Amino acid sequence: MIPGKTYKPEDFAEAAWRRRWLIVLPFVAIAAGSVVVSQLLPNRYESMALLMIVPQRVPEDYVKATVTERIDERRQSIQQEIMSRTQLEHIIQEFDLYASERKRMIMEDVVEMMRKEDIKIGLPKNRREGGSFTVAFLSSDPRTAMRVAEQLSSLFIRANLENRTVLADMTDQFLQSQLEDARRQLQEHERKLEAFRQANPGQMPAQFEANQQALQGAQMQWQALQESINRDRDRLLMVQRQVAEMAAAAANNPPRAEAAAAGAPMTAARALEIARAGLRNMEMRLTAEHPDIRAAKRTIRELEQKAAAEALQQPVSPATEGPSPAEAATASRWTELQAERETLERRIAQKHEEEKRLMASMAGFAHRLDAAPGVESRLTELMRDYTTLQVTYQSLLTKSQEAKVAANLERRQIGEQFKVIDSPRMPQRPVSPNRLRLNLLGALAGLAVGFGLAALLEYRDKSLRSEEDVLLALALPVIALVPTMRTSFERQQFKRRRVLVASSCALMVVLALVVLVWRFRLVEDWIR
Repeated sequence: MIPGKTYKPEDFAEAAWRRRWLIVLPFVAIAAGSVVVSQLLPNRYESMALLMIVPQRVPEDYVKATVTERIDERRQSIQQEIMSRTQLEHIIQEFDLYASERKRMIMEDVVEMMRKEDIKIGLPKNRREGGSFTVAFLSSDPRTAMRVAEQLSSLFIRANLENRTVLADMTDQFLQSQLEDARRQLQEHERKLEAFRQANPGQMPAQFEANQQALQGAQMQWQALQESINRDRDRLLMVQRQVAEMAAAAANNPPRAEAAAAGAPMTAARALEIARAGLRNMEMRLTAEHPDIRAAKRTIRELEQKAAAEALQQPVSPATEGPSPAEAATASRWTELQAERETLERRIAQKHEEEKRLMASMAGFAHRLDAAPGVESRLTELMRDYTTLQVTYQSLLTKSQEAKVAANLERRQIGEQFKVIDSPRMPQRPVSPNRLRLNLLGALAGLAVGFGLAALLEYRDKSLRSEEDVLLALALPVIALVPTMRTSFERQQFKRRRVLVASSCALMVVLALVVLVWRFRLVEDWIR
């Protein structure tokens, strides 16, 4: 560049025309090279499957799913499982992928290359459904790309089903184990309650009112018994007093009293009369069902048999004179008093036994009432734990039943699952490389290099090519202009250079066309 010169657009155009070959050659070379390189790059085909997350087909109100993981989280976990080294290595060996790479690379690097470059999992580009995602695979062979994409989509479906089934079964097993523990604890607590009830019979809080009423009843019976004993004692004192009076009368009249008291030998018939008289007296005071009445009747039947036997044994002779009617009445009264005294004494003794029984019963009821607060406190503590265990058991039982139904739902494949909407297809055209873009970038790069070289040479060029340049650079007047004069050798050399440049450009274009034809023939042969 000439110092101090102001360059105009026509100056730049003139410089570009002057350096046109320097611009054209890099442009043609780099553009042709990019065409050749883009054609030599292997085609990459992409096969894609669209999977949709199908919700549970049974309403949540009827069957509640045990898998609570969100869709995105579950998809990410399944993706990590499928993208694991074990799964990808199995796919590589099954479809014989990356044969050349496996010869010069270790398997871990091949798997990493496949994971990062060839497998694409994400949301669909032209869809807004949040419940769908795509699974794609890139390969140099379109059929292989389709088969691997099918395998990956089937792995997603199978892994989702297996994971949900496993999670449901694990939830069911966990709840079953917890339910068994709760049942065992509940049974142990029930045994403790049963042992506590057996150790404290009649002392439970629920029996407090019954014990109180029983105690009041026993007290009333005891009071009635005391009154009955007092009456019997009064009667016994009266009988004893009458016996004492008769004894005193017998002492005042010994012969008659002795006959009345001891009397001559008493026969069965006389004893029968005395017994019947005593029965008549007792029937006026007692009921027919009274034990004394029954005993007296039994005694009379025995005496009747004895009297009949004595009558058969007595000789037929005039009977001796018996006791007088007064003596007979006295003897009968004496016998009645003796029988009544024995009956009263026996009855009083029985009532004393009944009194002891009532006293023991009242003491037992009083002890139960006194022990009721302490028993209630211990029972409350036991029942509190028992109620907690019972509620826990019922809750676990309900959850266990729900988990069984949910696990059965997953096994029958009617729960939430992945479904293939668009199956992978064999791609008809490659997705990479984008040759048009590469060619345009190559052409732009060639132009940039050509203009860059031209600008660099123009910047370093100090040549004076016009009168204006001389005036600006030397500040001297121009006397004459000498045109450029070339020799014949220089003209021939310039022609040879132009021919060489033209032939080079033509060769590059022809080479690019050959590569294009070769690539198209390969595609046609593959299609056929």
